[in-house]
Amino acid sequence: MADDDLGQAGKRRRSALWLSGLSGALLITLVLAVGLGAVAISPATVAQVVTHHVAGWPATPTWDRAQDAIVWQVRLPRVLLGALVGAALAVCGVALQAMVRNLLADPYLLGVTSGASTGAAAAILFGLGAGFGENALSASAFLGALAASIVVFVVARAGGRITSLRLLMAGVAVGYALYAATSFLIFASDSAEGARSVLFWLLGSLSLARWSWPLAIVVVIVCVTIAALMTWNRHLDALAIGDETALTLGVPPTRFRVQLLIVVSLCVGAVVAAAGGIGFVGLVIPHVARRFVGAAHARVVPVAALIGAIFLVWADVAARVVLVPQELPIGIITALIGAPFLLVLVRRFHANST
Repeated sequence: MADDDLGQAGKRRRSALWLSGLSGALLITLVLAVGLGAVAISPATVAQVVTHHVAGWPATPTWDRAQDAIVWQVRLPRVLLGALVGAALAVCGVALQAMVRNLLADPYLLGVTSGASTGAAAAILFGLGAGFGENALSASAFLGALAASIVVFVVARAGGRITSLRLLMAGVAVGYALYAATSFLIFASDSAEGARSVLFWLLGSLSLARWSWPLAIVVVIVCVTIAALMTWNRHLDALAIGDETALTLGVPPTRFRVQLLIVVSLCVGAVVAAAGGIGFVGLVIPHVARRFVGAAHARVVPVAALIGAIFLVWADVAARVVLVPQELPIGIITALIGAPFLLVLVRRFHANST
């Protein structure tokens, strides 16, 4: 018993160290990332601009209006949105891998990303959601994601309880069907510029970031999602082991999967509507977090959120500066990093199974 207590205390200390270190790294990342771009701005100036707008200090600006606009109106909302999207995709990946007991699962699995893509394509190419004004793209993408999650839920529940296999197969089937629908919309459109816009959005971009929508909505949804997953950490531990174990521990697997499906679908739908389809974050980051702090979800969820936030902010910086003045879709950067990681992961699984 004493050895177990010492082991748990050691894990808690290691987790606390990682959390404090990653929190500091995220703060530094935010300041540095805001200053990087086609126009470089020093970290000191970034800090002064932010504190001036937030706390009114310094009272007299020592920087010019162009720097103020770049930091406060353009880059800071974008960097904050990147951190939120990265954190959201990472924790949703953690939840999905526990939900379907598959370490290769990610937010694309539910077909939610495909639904958002179909809604966005319809908005860009055919003006769907014009009643939402300048938020038509984001609103249409979110509605598409919500519709996809409902279809996945109905299909997975048909004929009985929701199991890991049913959820997996329903998500894959709905995702492929919606991918085909998006491809058809692009093919049916006679707008070459619209098709390019759809393809750019499908690969992800944080250029829609504003202080109003989508940032405000994403803040609320991501915070609620992380809080819910932290509250359910023991349920996630039980579900990741197996349905029988979950039942033994008093966790009804079907009802809990429904709860997870609703929370994850809303969160993924919101971030995809705000930033487009960004792959590999929800697949890669949970494995990195587990390697740092173990498999217990009470530790994995917050660590994955911080790593995901840091990772996506730097991926966006790379997307902005690699081909200045052009901007790369952020999904290209995450795929270049995530694909080799996936190959290593598959090879390790193969080695362990032989």
